[in-house]
Amino acid sequence: MESIDLRLAHALQIDGRAPFAKIADVLEISEHTAARRYQRLKEHGIRVRGALNRFRPGHHAWTLRLRCIPDAGPALAQALAQRPDTFWVHLMSGGTEISCLQQVRTPDELLLDRLPRRLVDVSAHNILRGFASPGTWRGIACLEPEEAAALRPEFEPDQPSELTPLDEALIKTLEADGRAGFAELAAKARTSESTARRRVEHLRRSGILELQLDGDPSRFGFPTQARLWMRVEPRNLAGIGATLATHSEVYFAAATTGPANLVASVTCRSGGELYEYLTERIGGLDGVRETETAPVLRTLKRVAMSEDGAFSYRT
Repeated sequence: MESIDLRLAHALQIDGRAPFAKIADVLEISEHTAARRYQRLKEHGIRVRGALNRFRPGHHAWTLRLRCIPDAGPALAQALAQRPDTFWVHLMSGGTEISCLQQVRTPDELLLDRLPRRLVDVSAHNILRGFASPGTWRGIACLEPEEAAALRPEFEPDQPSELTPLDEALIKTLEADGRAGFAELAAKARTSESTARRRVEHLRRSGILELQLDGDPSRFGFPTQARLWMRVEPRNLAGIGATLATHSEVYFAAATTGPANLVASVTCRSGGELYEYLTERIGGLDGVRETETAPVLRTLKRVAMSEDGAFSYRT
């Protein structure tokens, strides 16, 4: 990937709805170049998407780990990817294992009782505290600190409120295109442009709406991906989680319930680099008692559905 595209990607990771004029000023390129280059990124499967953070209105996030017989894995992963309440659906370990996230109002809504019987093992872990997310992934960080600071959005935090049908309609459009203009948002949600602007700004200030740069890490030169489950001494959990958030290899990390109380997703440039990361960086952390690694074969769903309502994946 050319350096200008990487710089643009980092800028969009910082603020996915920053005007191209502002991005162009910081990157010292023309506004036309910024818009054209973003279109090029979209053609390669990299785009800004809106994501609903149901943590803020009090929902629960769970990470599910499913082990199945080999011929059941791909079909089950595809079925999970089509659900509106699942995210980050990974097919792993040669197709015999699946990992995904699910957000629910109550634990009773978990889909465990609706899973097929062709599973070898199922485990569900409640996410207690997030340390790193795709929006903070350092693998593409390339802007100077002053450039990043100039792009970082500034607004006063707001208290979350109950989602309205209008909010749901706005978020649905933003899931497909996080940079959709307010005129388009208003038209699709059947409201005024000023109302659309006000509600989107409130959703962002309250943290309910997150803007994420959605793209396969392999497009940035990180084709080797894996899911890690770690057993960490409780007294070291917060410190190790915070340390993982500083690693450029980590694009998701969270404390969870269960015997493996720290889960992470990592992405590296090669299998050799993954080995070095596991043995040197993870192996050098005091308090990590045990680490289990599952290589990601395919990611069938990341932030949201594609524009036509179908899931997409990268090989």
